[in-house]
Formats: sequence, structure tokens, C-alpha cells
Amino acid sequence: MLRYFTAGESHGKGLIGVIEGFPSNVHINVDEINKILKMRQNSYGRGDRMKIESDEIEFISGIRNSKTIGSPISFIIRNRDYKNWEKFMDPISCNVDEKKVLKPRPGHGDLSGIIKYDFEDCRNVLERSSARETAVRVSIGVICAQFLKNFGIESASHVIRIGNIYNDKKYHFNQIKESYKHELRCLDETIRKKMIKLIDYAKKNGDTLGGAYEIRIKNVPVGLGSYVQYDRKLDALLAGALISINSMKAIEFGDGLETCCKEGSISHDEIVYENGKYKRNSNMAGGIEGGMSNGEEIIIRCYHKPIPTLYAPLKTVNICTKQEDFASVERSDCTVIPSASIIGESVALTVICQEFLKKFSGDSLREVINNWKNSFSI
Repeated sequence: MLRYFTAGESHGKGLIGVIEGFPSNVHINVDEINKILKMRQNSYGRGDRMKIESDEIEFISGIRNSKTIGSPISFIIRNRDYKNWEKFMDPISCNVDEKKVLKPRPGHGDLSGIIKYDFEDCRNVLERSSARETAVRVSIGVICAQFLKNFGIESASHVIRIGNIYNDKKYHFNQIKESYKHELRCLDETIRKKMIKLIDYAKKNGDTLGGAYEIRIKNVPVGLGSYVQYDRKLDALLAGALISINSMKAIEFGDGLETCCKEGSISHDEIVYENGKYKRNSNMAGGIEGGMSNGEEIIIRCYHKPIPTLYAPLKTVNICTKQEDFASVERSDCTVIPSASIIGESVALTVICQEFLKKFSGDSLREVINNWKNSFSI
């Protein structure tokens, strides 16, 4: 069973990932991982923190001569900003008072976190609850993608909404792959310009913007996931993993939101049999039926709220004085939607990889390939 863990604080020494259950002899392209990490950092709307960091993965174990060896894969992404924070974040001895956060931010986990873990400083919460952790999950997703490529499974994503500006055009998979050429990751040039103008306006006013993006995954074999138990359904697993990404508030599979307003007779994909294979004439289900992949493209849309860290902060209560105050201000982004599309794509690929290995399990890449080739197909 493939599983992973993450560790590390936003301003600590670094972010750590551990992957267990990954097959041996999978080629790992470090440059590709670092390329995607850079894309996560440099999308339009990011804040000043990303000008300091230059994320690069450093493998510690589980890989030799660029191939996995079956043992746990561990790695670190070092925080370059740690040198400016060492006296406040050193694990053994540091000054905990100077960077104390006493004014919890509405929309963040600050207040609930200090109550749950019995803290008197929100920094102990925000350092771990920060979206900085997603750099690890992107790395894990790219590692999973490199495994899945051996089976022809590919992914793409693109931004479809920033604030109230929406791109409702339909695109083929290969067109969506082109989104990587644009730092906003929106495919329509006219809409992209409007989005940039809106982001610049919000940033000038100390505000933030939410939005949405679409993920596509193609060549997923039939039968990943299962209908036999609620916790084995593929859409449930994807939804659970994706909703754990910071600021995400809703998820849609296929034409989910649209079909809820339609009759059943025009909301389902008719089945045909062509060239020895079952196919569907449409894909309103988004590639998942009954909790299982059905062989069509998996289509997911993710919706994020605006980031709650505001340079024009909202009202809160000082946890020391219990008096009304304005929320603490941390370095933050204006919008994360372009970066979130990369994060969401990586997280979705990790789930697909986990379910693929459940169905075609093996200790080595060769064994998985043999199991995949010999699988029952109708």
C-alpha cells in the first residue's frame, strides 16, 4: 500500500516527505520535480515570500542512481528563509516572544488550533497549517506521475476562474497542456488579461481573490476504486485528498453542478461498443461511476475561497487582552489559484497512483507492469 507523510514548519529548517510502498526500479527525474516546484512558486498573484524561496528537492533515502529501490523514499525541501527565522524557530532554543502571534486571523486555523493544542501563541499553529506544506505534496505527486507515465496515464490542469471572471470554454486535453506556458495558467488570452487586471486591483487594495481550476487525467484504466464500501470509492478518495488542500471549499466531478439542475434523461453518458471496447458518447460523469473509474477522462473542478490573510486585516480578538483588535498580518499571496491548480493536480495523481497500486500491486515496476498487462479487460 502506497502511503506518505509530511512534516515541517513554514519558517522551520525545511519541509520533509516520506513515501512508503513505492515500487522499485522507477526512474525519478529530479529536474522535472524541481521544474514543477518552480511553477508552483512563480505563478501570478504570489507574494514576496516566493521571491526568497527557491524550492529544490533533496533526496535522503529510497533512491539510488535515479531509480527507486523499494525502501521508503525520504526527502527535504529546505527553507531558505530559515536563516532569517532561526532565532525564532530553532527546535531546541529560540526567542518565542518576539514573533508571537496573539491576534488570530478569521478564516484560518489560528484560534481553533490554539484552543485544541493548548497554546498561547498562534505561531505554533500557523507554521504547520500554512500552505507551504503543499510543496511536499507537489513533489510526491510528481514522483507518482513519473510512475504512472509507464502506463500511459497523463494529467493536465488549467485555471477557469479568478474572482468573478470565468472561462467557460471547453478544451481538449492537449489544449489544456498548453496552460503551463502562462503564469496565470488560463488558456484564453482575453480572459487572462482581465484576470491579471483584477488581481492587480485586489493586491493594491490589500485584498485577496478566490477562484477555480479544472484537473484532467486520461488513460486511467477501468476499475480503480470500488463500490463495495464507502471508503473505497474513487471519487470519495479524490474528494477527501483534494479538500485537504488549504482554502479549498468545493469539488465537482464532471458536469456535477450543471447536472443537478437537469433531468436524468439528459444527465448520463450513453454506452456504446466500438472496436472491441465499451465507450461513452459523452463524459458528464467525469470518468467515475459507482465509485470506480470507467475508462473515460477523469474531470475534476476545484473551488477555493480567497486567502484569509489580508493586508487590510479583519477584526478579531487579542487572545491575551480579550479586547477587539485587527488580525495579525503575515506575508501572503493575493491569489493562489494558479499555484493551487498545480497542487490539486499533484494530489489527484497521488490518489490515482495509490489506487493503481492497489489494483496492480507489485514490489517492482516490472511486476506491476506484468500485473497490469495480465489484468482482466472487457
